[in-house]
Amino acid sequence: MDLLLRNAHLVDPSLGLDATGMDVEILGGVITRIGKSLQSSAEVCDLNGAVVAPGFFDMHVHLREPGQEYKETIATGLTAAAAGGFTGICCMPNTEPSISDPFVVSYIKERAAGHLVDLVICGTMTKGRKGEELAPMAALVDAGVKMISDDGGAVRSAEVMRRVFEYAKMFDLLVTQHCEEHSMTAGAAMNEGHTSTKLGIPGWPAVAEDIIVARDILLAEYVGNVRYHAAHLSTKGSVRLVREAKGRGATVSCEVTPHHFMLTDQAVEKHGTMAKMNPPLRAEDDINAIIEGLQDGTIDCIATDHAPHAMHEKETDIVSASFGIIGLETAIPIGLTYLVKPGHLSLSQYIEKCSINPRKALKLPAVQIKEKERANLTIFDPHKTWRFEESDIRSKSKNTPFVGEEFTGKVIGTINNDHAYWSN
Repeated sequence: MDLLLRNAHLVDPSLGLDATGMDVEILGGVITRIGKSLQSSAEVCDLNGAVVAPGFFDMHVHLREPGQEYKETIATGLTAAAAGGFTGICCMPNTEPSISDPFVVSYIKERAAGHLVDLVICGTMTKGRKGEELAPMAALVDAGVKMISDDGGAVRSAEVMRRVFEYAKMFDLLVTQHCEEHSMTAGAAMNEGHTSTKLGIPGWPAVAEDIIVARDILLAEYVGNVRYHAAHLSTKGSVRLVREAKGRGATVSCEVTPHHFMLTDQAVEKHGTMAKMNPPLRAEDDINAIIEGLQDGTIDCIATDHAPHAMHEKETDIVSASFGIIGLETAIPIGLTYLVKPGHLSLSQYIEKCSINPRKALKLPAVQIKEKERANLTIFDPHKTWRFEESDIRSKSKNTPFVGEEFTGKVIGTINNDHAYWSN
């Protein structure tokens, strides 16, 4: 692929780069020249001032294959990621069978080969995600797994979790947890609070998340400061716990989803089951704490928790409905609209949360916009106002509350692995 990106706004926080009116020449998938008014035989793409950033990476995606291909396949999920502006993702292990052995890892790698989007694989912490017997971590590491989790549920036993940390330390694996104290959330369908009481829906207390965050931080420190990543934080208590742990030198990182800094639990009144998440949407003071955590560096990463479901799994009563929404194709518009536009984060800070920090957490090679580097780029217009429609969805599933939503900021394209994807 030979391409000249004309009139780009280059932003790379890792290099301190923020330059407008720049051209980027890409030959054979490699950045060969960066400058102004470049002349090239390559195909010219005038970006009219759009932002070019190091390729965005989503470290929390559910691809559903193997086992639930009616919701999403590896192919459709990777295409949705490219359309949403991501050049890399990490797929979570709650498939059927779960990613508890190297044979499943190999299957997923084969299905993802040759795609524009890089795929990193998260294996399970315990066999079959049952929380009882540890998964074969050495074999999973040899197969290429970079992170472990029993995502979809927390490991209930503190002793088992201690053993997870001890073995993960041996292999320098990143441990990530779905933080939920299950004895407090059985049958719950939304955040416990005024709205759940008003609607008569079983409530999910915020402290159920905080308890597991606190437990895991203490265990990770006790075992020897093991690398720990708290998934999709949603409460002010969790943000406080991570901030305090970082303050005393704990090797802890965390992520938050776009829907958790955009919507409160009141969205259930409007969107019904399309606003049923795990963890649930919380209160306004939780959103404020999340934004503060993004600003002060407590929260390292933004991840989608892309969770495809067939419509029949959502078009039912709220207690019976499946948790989660798709998120790959709305993540960047939501971030630009609700974080960058109001000034909560600068453009550089936002890109750091979506591109630089996820790769750091996973200890992946850095992606940079400089000559002789492979072109791994996310391109978007942060000022374009548009309406998200169902026809924009490339995921196999359509479960999202954002159809018809107006955003400021639109993905233009992605470039990686000598391929380009241009959005509508």
